Amino acid sequence: MKTFLFALLAAVLCVEPAHLLVCFSCKDASSNWACLTPVTCSEGEDHCVTTYFSTSVGSHSGQTISKGCASICPNAGINIGLAAASVTCCDSFLCNISGASSVKASYTVMAMGILASIICILRVGA
Repeated sequence: MKTFLFALLAAVLCVEPAHLLVCFSCKDASSNWACLTPVTCSEGEDHCVTTYFSTSVGSHSGQTISKGCASICPNAGINIGLAAASVTCCDSFLCNISGASSVKASYTVMAMGILASIICILRVGA
């Protein structure tokens, strides 16, 4: 019995852990529904990354979402009114299910930019 337990312990200690991360993956999808394909990340890729980009000009708006695996975690975001971009990451099994839809172009910032442009044009013309 002791020999069996010793052999089992040796086998467990000698086996490499097969803990690879699984993330959702897509490239330049127009919606989060198109980004639900799971992929197994390579060794050294310890983060799931979601990149979200949206634009809004008048009644025209668009968004693209990209997801995948990464070895670094580049959390960042910017919102300049007409366009917004966000990069988020996480590090657990299929954790990048969200499409980062909370990052949207700000209508308040867009309205203020349009108003400032109109005032500038009126002053130059006067």
